[in-house]
Amino acid sequence: MSLIGQIWLKLFLVLVLAFLGSVAVHTDAMRETLQTQLRLKNSDNATALALVLSQQKGDAALMELAMSAQFDTGFYRRIRFVAADGTQRFQREAAPAPLDAPGWFERLLPIEAVPGVAQVSDGWRALGRIEVLSHDTFAHDELWHAVKRAAAAMAIVGLLAALAGALIVNRIRRPLELTVEQARSLERGEYVTVVEPSAPELRRLVRAMNSMVARLKMVFEGQATQVETLRRQANCDPLTGLASRNHFMGQLATVLMREDGAAEGGLVLLRVLDLAELNRSLGHDVVDRMLGAIAQALQAYTERVKGCFVGRLNGSDFAMCLPVGGVSEETARALTEGLRAVLPAFGKSAAVAAGAVELAHGVPMAQLMSEADMALARAEAQGAFAVETAGGAGSALVKLGEGSWRRRLHEALADGRIALVAFPVRDVGGRVMHLECPLRVQLDLDGSFEPAARWLPLAVRARLTAALDERALALALSAIDDDGQPRAVNLAIGSLADSGFASRLRAQLLQSPRAARQVWLEVPEAAAADHFELVRELGRQLRPTGARLGLEHAGERLGRIERLFELGLDYVKIDAAISHGLSRDGTRAGFVTGLVAMLHSLSLQVVAEGVNDAADAAALWQCGVDGQTGPWVSAQADAAD
Repeated sequence: MSLIGQIWLKLFLVLVLAFLGSVAVHTDAMRETLQTQLRLKNSDNATALALVLSQQKGDAALMELAMSAQFDTGFYRRIRFVAADGTQRFQREAAPAPLDAPGWFERLLPIEAVPGVAQVSDGWRALGRIEVLSHDTFAHDELWHAVKRAAAAMAIVGLLAALAGALIVNRIRRPLELTVEQARSLERGEYVTVVEPSAPELRRLVRAMNSMVARLKMVFEGQATQVETLRRQANCDPLTGLASRNHFMGQLATVLMREDGAAEGGLVLLRVLDLAELNRSLGHDVVDRMLGAIAQALQAYTERVKGCFVGRLNGSDFAMCLPVGGVSEETARALTEGLRAVLPAFGKSAAVAAGAVELAHGVPMAQLMSEADMALARAEAQGAFAVETAGGAGSALVKLGEGSWRRRLHEALADGRIALVAFPVRDVGGRVMHLECPLRVQLDLDGSFEPAARWLPLAVRARLTAALDERALALALSAIDDDGQPRAVNLAIGSLADSGFASRLRAQLLQSPRAARQVWLEVPEAAAADHFELVRELGRQLRPTGARLGLEHAGERLGRIERLFELGLDYVKIDAAISHGLSRDGTRAGFVTGLVAMLHSLSLQVVAEGVNDAADAAALWQCGVDGQTGPWVSAQADAAD
């Protein structure tokens, strides 16, 4: 047998043994787990049923009715009640349910169902004991399905291992094939060097051929260098080496309009936030190195993804075109997360935001860039390392133009076409802690009141966020005077930059002292992380008014905010991205528990945002949160009404 054949035989034997061993270990562990769960289930059900029977005050008819109702659920093989004197008062048994698992599997891997036993009493008087035995067929079926899944997974792993083995075997065969291919490449005028193999017989031949190829290659590299220098001068940004704006736009236009271009793709715009301030605070040399780091991060995508190209559109804006559709948002988030770990090394205030848009063949360039710019504007409004995608809201803004929407915002503010909507925040007892009241703006006279996603990006650009937030507070104070219900108002990050904003809010609250004590004001977590001093000043101004101050959408960066206790906060709202699916993720539940404990140690109330279902709500209560809000909470309130 050849050497390659021997290697393949050994690899096959190892994979078979690993497959059988892994499936056997997994099956045994799963069987033990199911037996334990079945035993605990019987015990818990017996305890629960005993509690129900104890509440019947010894009434035999009611107790029998309760036991029959429990048995009729169909999950039990036997329920038996033995009185205190030892006589059997009730017993019902059911035949085993049919198995999905084959009979040989049940005999090979038996699962013992231990009955659950609990004492039944009426006060201090013992009534007897209840025995509950669940069907074990469900456990056998689950074990059967788990074994099949494990076997399938192990088979896939085995196939992957076989592929890896094929790669290793090819490494042995490859030096001979590369030597032949190198000779053929010289015939085609290609200059390819080959890694010297470990075999001494081939190493000298390959070394000589590589030397000859290197000398020939040097002649042509001189010419290639001159050509590359000219290309970079014409098409590349001198600082970062990326494509210049004109060159990038030309490439993008070709992708959009070329007959053989991709049917769809993606465009990501990346903006360095407040570049002018970074130049003043960090210096041009540091900022130049930071821009170079961003360029390297973008360039890495072009090296990994064929057809991807990047460019620098202006001093603070970068762009990347993706050759496939459906991944623009994912790519933008991956890029910003990577830069989140890199940019702080240049300065704490160094940050970016990204906008993403899907593109299709034949889409006008102006429309595509406008949608991408609006997505970037929304991301910039959210703050550092935010990502937004172009959607219906962004497209509508683009169609009318930025100037038109700015005028509409001014008119809506002047005419008072703004309103608050209310969503309840409830505590563990179901009581309303406060109403969460985001602002809505009627941009068209006959239109609906639009959420902030539609108008906030341009409100930031138009410097109208402070005026809108002050009007929202006035509406909340008026509503509190009417019904006495506490209300929470969201404040934009852009409003904090207004030097007189905090003092104006204070004066507004002091004019309505009773209602002010029912006001909850909240700013995004990004505001505390990126503008610590501004949030601390806001807390200092609000403290004498009795209004509460909190953070919303928190959790991602909360642990990295130094001196959190100095902000003067009263509560924190955990972002919906953290609370969503919490019931199915024990690791995240542990994180939330620790986060809540940390915040409670600072005497801060904790509210969970965006709760979608009862399972998550229950998990959040177990984590120790003080309140919850979201679709599920609102639905419960509507059902109660």
